[in-house]
Amino acid sequence: MPPTSRPAPSRAASAAHTVYAMTKELILTGELPAGSLISEGEIAERVRVSRTPVREAFLRLASEDLLALHPKRGAVVVPVPPGEAADVLELRLALERSAAERLARTGLSAGHEEELRELIARQRALAEAADVDAFAAADEAFHRGIVEASGNRLAGRFYATLGDRQRRMSVSALRVRPERLALLADEHETLLGHLGAGDAPAFAAALLDHLTATHGAPHPPVADKR
Repeated sequence: MPPTSRPAPSRAASAAHTVYAMTKELILTGELPAGSLISEGEIAERVRVSRTPVREAFLRLASEDLLALHPKRGAVVVPVPPGEAADVLELRLALERSAAERLARTGLSAGHEEELRELIARQRALAEAADVDAFAAADEAFHRGIVEASGNRLAGRFYATLGDRQRRMSVSALRVRPERLALLADEHETLLGHLGAGDAPAFAAALLDHLTATHGAPHPPVADKR
């Protein structure tokens, strides 16, 4: 019996996904800043689709806390909630430190090291071009790559859920400080060096400095009472 092929997505579903992806990118890059009011008609005209897929896309973005829907008015881009940035930094620190500790025991594979070096090389080119949006995406990929390199699949999946928030934070922080792009690439090189050397404590210290310099200090760590 020949294998059953999956049905192609409907045109309506494809249109809704296109609207969703485009609108989400505009939000994450700050082209639609927090507080912006957008209408279904405005987006429908921009993408050249009917309002139905726009409505579906808006519902999906609302479920991700990126839009707040207002009947008969449209949707408002939701600001980053107070305290969320610090919460994201806490989680990133915990996951990346844990990854570094595991890699100190298992070693960083040549394949993962090459992928991380390629991302740093891409970041240097983007820093030269002052492309903040693309740099933020490459920055997220680098840090996620560290967690994925550890081999902890659950940690990798959870870290990936922070990606949108991470990109939005980075774009917001770097848009007004584009001179930090080249410095971030240098700091990534340092982090990779600590991973390659299996020095988890040095990685943790460098990571804290790295994130604090860009985003500010996260919540203070709980004291070790042992």
